[in-house]
Parts: sequence; C-alpha cells; structure tokens
Amino acid sequence: MPADFRSVLETFDNPYRQRNYIVETVCPEFTSVCPKTGQPDFGTLTLTYVPDQLCYELKSLKLYLQQYRNHGAFYENVTNTILDDLVAVTKPRRMKLVGDYTQRGGIRTTVVAEYIAPGFESVALS
Repeated sequence: MPADFRSVLETFDNPYRQRNYIVETVCPEFTSVCPKTGQPDFGTLTLTYVPDQLCYELKSLKLYLQQYRNHGAFYENVTNTILDDLVAVTKPRRMKLVGDYTQRGGIRTTVVAEYIAPGFESVALS
C-alpha cells in the first residue's frame, strides 16, 4: 500500500484521555481488488479501539478506505496494513481490526489483527 494513502487520515484530540473507553466503527461496504483475479472483494471491517491522545475522524477514514477500491492486495495484507496505518496515526492504547470478507467460491475468510500498546495489556476489547 502506498505510504501516501495514510496521509488522508485525520485525527482529533481525545476528549476523555483520563478514561479507558471503547470506540467501535463498522464499515459494511469495504471493497478492494483480488491481486490474483482482478475481481472485486467485498467485506465488512469492524474497528474497535481504546484511544489514548487521539481519535480518528470518520470522514477521513471513509476516504482512506475508498482508496482500496482499486488496490490489489490479499485479505491478510489489507487488514494488517489498515491496522498499521491507523495505529501509526492515532497511537491508541489498544486497537483491533476484524476483516470479515464476503464468501467467494464457497470460501469465507475473516482476518483479525490486533495492536496493544506496552502497558495497556489489561485494557480489554470486546
């Protein structure tokens, strides 16, 4: 994934830094392209995180994810790259991304990637 994809992501200050709380964002219309077949892949991304100093702005997240519509990558790469980009921009206490991809050829795939900041192992995500 090109590094400039990340530049679309915007943040804002976490208004409740003193508290551990969970933010969940569901993106039910995620699309990317299979690098082997060139066919579109569809899925639902569920992003769950405990913010530290920053939160991501939703419109910028939407614009960031739309860049994948023409990008060829396997599910594993897409899921982990999105998590890496969001962690780099927001530096959360904890973040998990579940990529639940639509069945194709009788096979359904779910990829789960998680980041835990040092010292925040005890902050649980559902």
